[in-house]
Amino acid sequence: MPCTQKPLCVLDAMRDEYLNVNANVHRGVHYLSQQATDLHEAARERVRQFVNAEKIEEIVFTRGTTESINLVASSFCEAMMKDGDEVLVSDMEHHSNIVPWQLQAERRGIVVKHVAIGDDGRLCLDDFEAQLTERTRLVSITHVSNVLGTVNPLPIIIEKAHERGIPVLVDGAQGAPHLKVDVQQLDCDFYAFSGHKMYGPTGIGVLYGKEKWLEQLPPYQGGGEMIDKVTWEKTTFERLPFKFEAGTPDFVATHGLATAIDYMENLGLENIMAHEQDLTRYAISRLSEIEGISIYGPTSAQAGCDNAATVTDRDAVISFNVGNIHHLDIGTLLDRLGIAVRTGHHCAQPLMARLGVQGTVRASFALYNTRAEVDTLVEGLRRVIQMF
Repeated sequence: MPCTQKPLCVLDAMRDEYLNVNANVHRGVHYLSQQATDLHEAARERVRQFVNAEKIEEIVFTRGTTESINLVASSFCEAMMKDGDEVLVSDMEHHSNIVPWQLQAERRGIVVKHVAIGDDGRLCLDDFEAQLTERTRLVSITHVSNVLGTVNPLPIIIEKAHERGIPVLVDGAQGAPHLKVDVQQLDCDFYAFSGHKMYGPTGIGVLYGKEKWLEQLPPYQGGGEMIDKVTWEKTTFERLPFKFEAGTPDFVATHGLATAIDYMENLGLENIMAHEQDLTRYAISRLSEIEGISIYGPTSAQAGCDNAATVTDRDAVISFNVGNIHHLDIGTLLDRLGIAVRTGHHCAQPLMARLGVQGTVRASFALYNTRAEVDTLVEGLRRVIQMF
């Protein structure tokens, strides 16, 4: 799912804060600073409620899912991993959940392993279990594939990892906007997501981390806001979550994110889920009418690898190609018809290699999309195909 459109309530809330409450947080004793601080920390509490974290200290604000994963990769590897230790990801990961670990592999000698997926885009749970070893220190897995729409079976993954004492980080960039997330029920150790994919502002994200893990990890960055005391001899760090929030936070964006969460919950998360899943099923049905189309990811007509039947079907995105027409050509011509789709490798080149393609066309759905727009996409695609 790309950057979502913003409801007016989010834009109005941010504009009002810039106009009337524009002061740095946590540092001033004056009225505006106190107001800004109150809004910023109220946003943290709103996020805590949204994911049902046990404590507000477990909510760390970042610039997005990418920074959240980089934070864990850097701090966790520094504190918990040594040469030869393993992190386990999957073949369907976004680059943001691959490259940070590869950087740590180069710096610290850790090993990055990846779980196979079946031809239908579902995770192979038998391969997942087989790859858990005595050297596995962390599992880092996407909640929902940004290419395939595959919803991974997190309860099973987390349970199998925890049986071996292995913590689990979830890339929730595609999960939080589309599915109800309860981190306590999931029992995940970390969960990362971004504001811009859930009707909030860009440049704001969240890392949920269990307190026991966050307490053990060293700071990711240094500077103001995250310190307790600084001398030339030694620096001590602030309590959670501020230990991980160096520098002036984007306190206006946190307020915007909280407003976006209010917007989603006022509409009803279950209603949003039902609408998007209906659109996804409808779009797969309509697109399947097109001769020569290849739709990637789980569909009801496909069978996966062993144990794959435990995976919930899919949600919110559909990637496809048509015959030998280049995905970029399809996207360019659809744009001329006023239809916006994404083309390319979608920051998932290892997945493209697994699928045997250079790239795909991807249609993404949000709460404001309609069946009529799906019909427009299908008719536009038919017109494009006739040009070749």
